[in-house]
Amino acid sequence: MKKLTAALAAIIVLMILSGCAQRVSNNQGIEITVASPFHSGDTNRENYVKAYQAYEAASGNKVIDKAAPSNEDWKAGILEDFEDGREPDVLFYFFGADADKLVQNGKVVSISDIRKEYPEYAANMKDSMMPVSTANGRQYAVPVNGYWESLFVNKKVLEACGVAIPGEDYAWDQFLSDCEVIRDKGYTPVACSLMDVPHYWFEFCVFNHGGLTNHLDVPAAAGDPAGRKWVDGLLDIKDLYDRGFLPPDTNTTPDSEINLLMTENKAAFMIDGSWKIGWFQANAVDIDDFAVAYVPAKGERLATDIISGLSMGYYISKKAWDDPGKREACVAFVGAMTTDEVVSSFGELSVTALKNGTKQPQNADALVMSALAVTKNCTGVVGAVQDMLNTDARTSLFEDISGIAEGSIAAEAAVDKCLALQR
Repeated sequence: MKKLTAALAAIIVLMILSGCAQRVSNNQGIEITVASPFHSGDTNRENYVKAYQAYEAASGNKVIDKAAPSNEDWKAGILEDFEDGREPDVLFYFFGADADKLVQNGKVVSISDIRKEYPEYAANMKDSMMPVSTANGRQYAVPVNGYWESLFVNKKVLEACGVAIPGEDYAWDQFLSDCEVIRDKGYTPVACSLMDVPHYWFEFCVFNHGGLTNHLDVPAAAGDPAGRKWVDGLLDIKDLYDRGFLPPDTNTTPDSEINLLMTENKAAFMIDGSWKIGWFQANAVDIDDFAVAYVPAKGERLATDIISGLSMGYYISKKAWDDPGKREACVAFVGAMTTDEVVSSFGELSVTALKNGTKQPQNADALVMSALAVTKNCTGVVGAVQDMLNTDARTSLFEDISGIAEGSIAAEAAVDKCLALQR
């Protein structure tokens, strides 16, 4: 077991006072590379930089920040770097199928192995909520980013159209009627880029054809029960497209531009995640014009059943762990980035594995208060089924959604093509 030396006492005090560490490195001046999605456009970029700079100041170590947007290209690039021996020392990455190759190839270190030498590693987290690898059932990542997904609404647009804010019993048929009114009033009912980010609507449309107990079932083929759910969900997206409820350029315009329809008071509804709160706060002229509400439901699913869970966390690479000069520096870095205070700064409204929970937000605005009400009133949560797919399968499916909407590929064919890549 590693013991902290007396010489570290002053550093520990500094880290505690700055709210940034459980443990620090006695290897001064070590450089560690960290890959993450906290790039300049991410709403948590400032929190991330503040936390790692506090670690640098307290430890004397240097963080080489390799941040980039967390799209499919980034995910593929991370896997390629590990295959080519160019992996980062610490990786902030997704759980589930995305990380399977890293686990299967022995490229990351398990939490149990780390705790043999550093028993206090991630001690502030609930072990029961630490993600389990789908590859071998062991735990590798210290979770930070919990999430929920729900419906964001523009209250100003709804009021102009005489449409009520969706409540706890919001049904799909009522949603279609509301969208028709909104469209006829000259607004875009649903802000969604099928070209770029169709997966939130895919997730809930599939959820609407199943329920909490079977949402995470991955089909073997489009014709089996789980496959039928996927096909029917995709056809609901096509129906929204055919009715003119999506932006006219939904198949050609990126998500970042489509999102602006909400803050420019041109669109009424958008499904997104808890991370989008910060985007609205940064881009809305008046934050009181927006609220988090309930995704319309049908079938077994209730509108108060939501997609939620823990999605990302910190991994230590095997390469860094095997380097005596970097091992403790990496352990210290993850400790510094996963304290109660730092995790709370990343998402006071998120699901968390912290034993003490995240700190409650102070002076919360109307959007935050509406989000708290939705999560408080939820009747059930389940993770995202897309996270059960490997990168190739997921990319194929989502690239085909535009074609499904336009009618150039059948939903059944798209699902079967996706599943062929999953095998």
